[in-house]
Amino acid sequence: MKRFDQINMIPFIDIMLVLLAIVLTTASFVSQGLIPVNLPTAEQVSEPSKDEEPLEIAINAQNEFFLGEEKVTLEQMAAKLKVQAKPETLIVLRIDKAAVFEHFVKLIDLLKAQELNNLSIQAQQEP
Repeated sequence: MKRFDQINMIPFIDIMLVLLAIVLTTASFVSQGLIPVNLPTAEQVSEPSKDEEPLEIAINAQNEFFLGEEKVTLEQMAAKLKVQAKPETLIVLRIDKAAVFEHFVKLIDLLKAQELNNLSIQAQQEP
């Protein structure tokens, strides 16, 4: 009887490559943000340029403000924006369509007061 001293690695590598292909094809490469926001729809939707990392501000359906992934009040956001944002910083606004419009207006007013005018409002493409 022949002694079995080696393990054939080729089937193992084949299985790993198949699993890798499955993971890569099912993964979503489009980042929608971690804050759940039901974006309004629009006919003309474009992606912001990827030249720089944008600063993301969100208002969810419960009218809570988020700077990045951190939940903040409007006053806390004003203080953090003074430190984090420059006038040329791209700011992406993600506003839930159920959010109160007054909160959006207050946010825009805050950004204008700090001379942060490089804004992009995110929406989803109409079907």
